[in-house]
Order: sequence, then C-alpha cells, then structure tokens
Amino acid sequence: MHVGLMWLGAAVLLAAGEAAGGELLFIMLAVGALGGSGAAFLGAPLWGQALAFALVSVVMLAAVRPVVRRRMLSALPEHDTNTAALTGRNGTVVEEIDGEGGLVEIAGDTWTARALLEGETFAAGDKVLVHEIEGATAIVVRGF
Repeated sequence: MHVGLMWLGAAVLLAAGEAAGGELLFIMLAVGALGGSGAAFLGAPLWGQALAFALVSVVMLAAVRPVVRRRMLSALPEHDTNTAALTGRNGTVVEEIDGEGGLVEIAGDTWTARALLEGETFAAGDKVLVHEIEGATAIVVRGF
C-alpha cells in the first residue's frame, strides 16, 4: 500500500473526529495529513512527509483556525439567557403586588415581584411587564 494512501486514511479519520468535537482542531490536522499525503505522492521521504504534515498543521492551527472560528461564532445569533431573558416578558399576577412584594407568573415560573413605581399595586390576574430582575425578584410595571 502506498504511504500517501495511509495519509489520506488519517485525514479521513481526523475529519470524522471533527464531527464529534466541533472545535475545528481535528479538521486542521486533517488538512495537515493531506499535506503529508501530497508530499508522499510527490515522492518525499517519510521525514519530508512528516515535515509537510507538521508545517501545514501548524499553519492551519495558528492562522486559519482563529479566523474561521471567529467567523463562525459571529454568525450565531445572540440570545439572552437566565434572568436577562425575562426582561421585557409579560407575566400574570398570582398574588397581589405592591411596593413591598407579591407573586407573578413569568414563562410558567412563579417569581417574587414588586412594583417599580412606588404606590402602584397589581391585583391577582393583572397583566404585568418585567422591567428588570433584581436578585430573585421581578420588578414589574403595568402590562398589556
């Protein structure tokens, strides 16, 4: 069996490994293995093939991977998570809310809540809007 075909097999295995990881590491090494394969088909000795693999892999890891990774991550939409995702959501008052406290249901969860504006109250069943989350308390305003 030609050594170049063994390098091609290594490239395929590394590319398959990338499918499991997704960190753009194995795919860069797979390109390096293609470089080793190319060197083998051009008649380079084993040390030349290994050198080609190493050089191509280092260039791919140092120069190409950061650019591709940055580009991939910038294409992902940003989503608020945890309590930041609740800001601006509607809720339903479960237990009367005033400036001191109360309960509100937001996205299926019950939160302690208080009114943003001093003196404002909300009766059970009223619709409110989450202004912000402060600790474990939703600060709410009149919703619609």
